[in-house]
Amino acid sequence: MGINWSRHPRVADVRPKGAKKRMFSWQPAGIPEITPDELKARLKQGEDLLIIDVREPMEVVTGKIPGAINIPLSQLPRRLHEIDPEKEAILVCRSGSRSFYAAQFLQANGFSKVKNLAGGMISWDGEIE
Repeated sequence: MGINWSRHPRVADVRPKGAKKRMFSWQPAGIPEITPDELKARLKQGEDLLIIDVREPMEVVTGKIPGAINIPLSQLPRRLHEIDPEKEAILVCRSGSRSFYAAQFLQANGFSKVKNLAGGMISWDGEIE
């Protein structure tokens, strides 16, 4: 698959201006990020984003970002055909770690419009369904 899963990129400990909680950034590892506030604003504007929640189904029952589809990280390789490569994909998990690996996997498989939700659902204070 092109990704050496045993190597872990460096993570920067960051707290964006106005952040309520500490978040870790995968941006130094080359994965673009979107903050919860940026995502909320873009959703409010009605942008056509593909939000992919890579948590396991038992985690998603606690709530997900409205409109998000659930493709657990463990199922991502066999469900790539469900993802439109032309749409911007926002990857989300509980903390931002698994979604980073999902974004990295998608990039390695030719998806260029991917972003990781900084801080994951822990940092999300927007609407949930």
